[in-house]
Amino acid sequence: MITSAARGIEPFVPRRAQIASDVGAIGDLAADCLVMELETWPKPGLVSHVDNGSHDDMDAGTFRRSAAAIKPYFQHLADAGALGCGLGRLRIIGLEAERAMLVATSGVNTHRGAIFGLGLLCAAAGARAGGWIDPALSLGDVVARLWGASILDGPVLLHSHGSAARRRFHAGGARLEAARGFPSVYRTGLPALRGAATAVPGDAEAARVETCFALIAAVEDTNLLHRGGLDGLCFARREARRFIEAGGVRATGWRARAQSIHESFVARRLSPGGSADLLAMTLFVAARQAPGR
Repeated sequence: MITSAARGIEPFVPRRAQIASDVGAIGDLAADCLVMELETWPKPGLVSHVDNGSHDDMDAGTFRRSAAAIKPYFQHLADAGALGCGLGRLRIIGLEAERAMLVATSGVNTHRGAIFGLGLLCAAAGARAGGWIDPALSLGDVVARLWGASILDGPVLLHSHGSAARRRFHAGGARLEAARGFPSVYRTGLPALRGAATAVPGDAEAARVETCFALIAAVEDTNLLHRGGLDGLCFARREARRFIEAGGVRATGWRARAQSIHESFVARRLSPGGSADLLAMTLFVAARQAPGR
């Protein structure tokens, strides 16, 4: 079933073998990006392979189990995109992924935001490989073009922390970010990742840290709003901006400064989970833009 946004667009039809090749490893890549996000430290307030950040109910093992449990569903989303499925089918797969996540984590929400955002990008990669959209479009543009209107019109999780923060503070949140084609990934995440990778060659973790700080500085993170209100969001963005403006990972002693900021987030129980999701999405988009991907 083709979405209403896709109707009227002349599909590009690649060879069947090429479709299988392009779509087959998308789920693995998405799960790998979640693990790379986890294995990035220091990330202010967030769970990593080093510590639990501002969280008492989850650790690195929780996140690894979650990533492994939802990996097949990322692939299902890519396959659905390659078949031209609409957002209704994608939502069903997303809900199945959430159930698998909760079983793997004993009820802890580790990756709900990533299932939504990264899952849409997986579906977009599938749709692009399947010939349903101009292959020259970015994955974000594919999401906006095919499913943007449906994302905004769809059901809202009334009892989620993000939804509560959006209603209380009139924030845009993940739905608006997705409907617009993930501008935070393309305008903030990717430039930060590429700039840091060029400035600090051979240190992929440093580039991920820089990207995380850049996203925290720019994003209206509803996880921060939920935990710390407007004061918490402003504090987080200010500290992240200061880190970047002081040279970020290009500056001598950057890791100690990043750790100090991380500890200040933990002291305030702040956790920018939305920015962590966007970091994983940035890594995914960057990988899909690489030659041969």
